[in-house]
Amino acid sequence: MIPNTVHALKSQLFSGPPATVFAILDGASVPDLPAKLASLCPEHICLFRGDLEPDMAEVAPYLAILEKDAPFTNWVLSNGWGKHWCIFGSTPARMPDLRKHFRKFLTVYDEAGNSRYFRYYDPRVLRVCLPECSPVNLQIIFGPVSWFLMEDVDPGNGRKFQFINDMLREDRMSIG
Repeated sequence: MIPNTVHALKSQLFSGPPATVFAILDGASVPDLPAKLASLCPEHICLFRGDLEPDMAEVAPYLAILEKDAPFTNWVLSNGWGKHWCIFGSTPARMPDLRKHFRKFLTVYDEAGNSRYFRYYDPRVLRVCLPECSPVNLQIIFGPVSWFLMEDVDPGNGRKFQFINDMLREDRMSIG
C-alpha cells in the first residue's frame, strides 16, 4: 500500500480527542494472524473464550489496541486495508470491558432459533448492517464505542459511523 494511504488512515484513526483506538481483526481473512500478534506484540485478546484448537485460533476474531507508530499498526494499515481484514474504532473503555461488549455479538439467532456466528468485524458486514439497525439496536451495538471506521466497497474510500443523539451519522472519506 502506498504511504499516503497509511498516512490518511492514521489521520482518521488518531486525530480526535485522546482515546483508545482498536481493531477487531478477522482471523479468517488475515493470514497467520496469531503469529503476527505474537511477533509484533500489540495488546490483544481473542474474542472467543478458552483454549482454542490451532485451526480455530487461526480463524478467530481478535481485539487489538492500536498505537499510532507501533509496528503492528503499520503492518495492519499497510497490508490489510482493502482486504476486509478488520474494523476500527475508538473508545474510552478498557480492554476487558471492550471484549465483554463485543463478545455479546458473536452469536445471533435466526427465526427458527438456530444459532449462527455473526461476523460483524468484517467491514463488508458492518457497513451494511449499521444503516439497517433501529436506534435501540444502534445504542446496544455502539455501547462504549465512539465511532467505527472501515473500508468501503472501493478501498480508496472509508466509512466512519457514529451514533449521536439517537441517530446514525455516516461520513465517507477518501483514503489515499
